[in-house]
Amino acid sequence: QVQVVESGGGLVQPGGSLRLTCTASGNILAINSMGWYRQVPGKQRELFATITSSDSTNYADSVKGRFTISRDNAKNTISLQMNNLKPEDTAVYYCNADLIGSPWRYLDVWGQGTLVTVSS
Repeated sequence: QVQVVESGGGLVQPGGSLRLTCTASGNILAINSMGWYRQVPGKQRELFATITSSDSTNYADSVKGRFTISRDNAKNTISLQMNNLKPEDTAVYYCNADLIGSPWRYLDVWGQGTLVTVSS
């Protein structure tokens, strides 16, 4: 079984920082891309950061310049460094992986989510 697990969420004051980690485990042949999503109750889940197998990154305007996504291929992890957090960043943050499992098959795997609360 392949799974991804997020960690690192919590409560932080506006202007503070948090670092989230997403770890993929199981029989994985390759990870094509990974991304971070966030969701507020009653709203659509928002994709805001992605990283490809070639380490190309993209960010939504809402987080550009404040958030940084990175990848550690040896450990099958991605990290999200979040700086200058704002109250509107409060959401459940989800990791998603587009990968190839073993035996060979395409998989789209979601983590369970971790809550980030930005409040004074």
